[in-house]
Amino acid sequence: MGPILIFDKSVLESLNPDESVWLDQFFITNITPVFFVETLADLKKEAELGRTPEDIVGSLAYKTPDLHAKANVHHRSLLEGELSGQGKINIDNGHIYLGGGKYIDLGGKTGVMFEESPEEESLRRWQEHRFLDIERSHAKEWREALSNIDFEEIYNHYQIRFSGQPKPKTIEDVKKIVDELIDSPDQEQILMTGLSLIGASPNFQQEIFNRWQAENRPMIRNFAPYFTYILTVDLVFYFGIGADLIGRGRPSHKIDVAYLYYLPFCAVFTSNDRLHELLVPIFLRANQSFVPGVKLKEDFKKLDAHYDALPAETKVKGFYFFASTPPHDSSFLVTQLWDKHMSSKWRNIRSQEPQHNSPSGEWLSKRIKEFEKKVRDEGTSQPVGLAESDELVIKRMVSTKRGKWTRFSPEIINRQKNKDGDWEDKLTAN
Repeated sequence: MGPILIFDKSVLESLNPDESVWLDQFFITNITPVFFVETLADLKKEAELGRTPEDIVGSLAYKTPDLHAKANVHHRSLLEGELSGQGKINIDNGHIYLGGGKYIDLGGKTGVMFEESPEEESLRRWQEHRFLDIERSHAKEWREALSNIDFEEIYNHYQIRFSGQPKPKTIEDVKKIVDELIDSPDQEQILMTGLSLIGASPNFQQEIFNRWQAENRPMIRNFAPYFTYILTVDLVFYFGIGADLIGRGRPSHKIDVAYLYYLPFCAVFTSNDRLHELLVPIFLRANQSFVPGVKLKEDFKKLDAHYDALPAETKVKGFYFFASTPPHDSSFLVTQLWDKHMSSKWRNIRSQEPQHNSPSGEWLSKRIKEFEKKVRDEGTSQPVGLAESDELVIKRMVSTKRGKWTRFSPEIINRQKNKDGDWEDKLTAN
């Protein structure tokens, strides 16, 4: 399925439907809550080039990955869980945090099943230009909130930090200043300032402060790594404005910087946004990559031509048959990203579409049915990282065709589940 990738709206806007196929095919996409909000906000956009706002959102929804896509838990939920002591958020392993799953015990192992999330259900509706009144209301509120952001006030507040001394020359210098500030001796002040900055209520601030004291007042980085990361992103952004390294003319900067809240939860981050190009590299781990969206689009166009040259009898089998992995040719950017972020064993995988009627397919189908029954009978809610379970089932509706491309062979498409949950040909179904 490929490395975990986060894209912003600018990348999806640049792709045509045929190119978007390869985004879903060769990556596990972490779809952030920011993307949903940013896309939904387009409902209140002025009509452009004869297209209605509904057309714009519907087009984005159509190109949004569905099969290998996962919707990440909102960063505020992750912060609340970490700060209240429910569990640490790992910001070093690049895994997606999913919500709404049903957790079960498998005799010393763990299992979790995820149904279609509300966000994924929304995307399916948006593809059909079906929008709820509350979604239109949220879009209006979000655009109004953006128009009320006062970057001049932020600038005046944070530039004071540099009065009487030279302003930093680069955003890397700003990051060093912020890191030194967060690691300063007065950790209590850092904790309380950070809690205030993220908008924590007074009662929650007191609860967190009491827990921090009870743990012998550790360094904030050790006490709450994800909280420290979010605080660092925000302070670099604000100090960057104060240092005249980040412009003050675009209210949408507030959306753009929010994508970075999810940067720890991917291997590849791609965007065409200049703010991302400036900020993302200074927060990347060694095992992460930033890819300009324009370069990824160029490679998807190249991949599209590569596969389009295949014989018709091959293409009719669906691209899961002939493109389960990218080409081994390292001139492809996607291939380079697989080499960097996947096990080298991927090159030994032979492209082959799964057969539901094979012995292994029958065993898997039976195993999933048993899993689903156990979840119905014994499942409990428990948020979990994507890689923290021994067995994982994700159920969702996916399209069989995208652009000019068919995903599966006619034999697979011409199958359905009967009342017992078993696969059978539609032509022979009762």
